[in-house]
Amino acid sequence: MEQKPPAYAEKSLPELLRQLSTDTATLVRQEVALARAELSQIMAKVTASAGMFGVAAIAAIGAFGAFTAFLILVISLVVPAWAAALIVMVLYGVVAAIGALAGKNALQRVTPVPQQSVESVKEDVEAVRAGVRRGR
Repeated sequence: MEQKPPAYAEKSLPELLRQLSTDTATLVRQEVALARAELSQIMAKVTASAGMFGVAAIAAIGAFGAFTAFLILVISLVVPAWAAALIVMVLYGVVAAIGALAGKNALQRVTPVPQQSVESVKEDVEAVRAGVRRGR
């Protein structure tokens, strides 16, 4: 049985390079198309999830309003209604201030520069410089 040489064995080097370039471009386009399709599917799921979170947030706001009314009514059994509302407002203000300060402190601890990426790029630049020095 005689084996047939591969189709690329009869092509010249420029033809092979042209074919490689074409095949690489096609592969990249196909990979990008696949990534787009996957991202579209993921975004559809994320959109549905975001809608569910929106419904939950609206329900939570309603529950918070009912809880506020409940607090005011309970406290108004002891003090006038206006004082009960004032007490609840001050309580919420204190909670908001504590939350804002905690958020501010947490935000101040965040470094806006991606340190690992910066270090990696510095190492890459140094490796290239060292390679250029050795090549001279």
